[in-house]
Amino acid sequence: MIGSKASPASFSAAGLQRGALGVLPILPAAVAFGLVYGVAAAEKGMSLLEVALSCMLIFAGASQLVALELWQEPLPIATMVIAVLVINLRHLLMGATVAPWFEGVGRARTWLSLYLMTDESWGVAVADRRRGHGDAAFLMGAGAALWLAWLSAGVAGHGMGNLTGDVDPALFAWLITGFFVVLLAGFWRGRGDLVPWLVAAAMALAVKALLPGTWYILAGALAGSLLGAWLHVRRA
Repeated sequence: MIGSKASPASFSAAGLQRGALGVLPILPAAVAFGLVYGVAAAEKGMSLLEVALSCMLIFAGASQLVALELWQEPLPIATMVIAVLVINLRHLLMGATVAPWFEGVGRARTWLSLYLMTDESWGVAVADRRRGHGDAAFLMGAGAALWLAWLSAGVAGHGMGNLTGDVDPALFAWLITGFFVVLLAGFWRGRGDLVPWLVAAAMALAVKALLPGTWYILAGALAGSLLGAWLHVRRA
């Protein structure tokens, strides 16, 4: 239970290594996803440094692709920030889940572990806990491996985008859509997820028909996230 007294958690080099090895089956998908992001970012005119910094500092594949989708002149900074915040609201629940793991670990290790936490690293870390392991370093090791793969793939994708020259933007739109579908499939936990997804899709379609620009992305994300959070609390 969060807030209960617990003995200090272990945090070892062996746990870091096990975490890095634990996400190896996921790395090919992360690399492919990162390549698509890098190519699409190059098509939007982002520099290599900008792509590298976005992968290093933001480290959130879905959010980065949504930001690219919203990218236009003038740059809608407020919309992009709100959209990214809404998309990542689930990290509040994920963070609350792992909070008891870091009792006595220290702030630096805890905050770095949370910074590197993704849906994938969180998932393998939870599975590792359920198998009876208790090393808090597992989450950081898994996240660090994914961070390195994402950064490398994003930079490589930017180089590929520059080599291909002018390519039909519709191609990258289809690629991004395809990877979002794959990403959603990885998030699927059962029929309980269907209603928020349908509400998000319906809201996005309605707003797209009524308002110009890219407000439909923010509206769909907000509607689906709020309903999903409410259903989660109701079932708890």
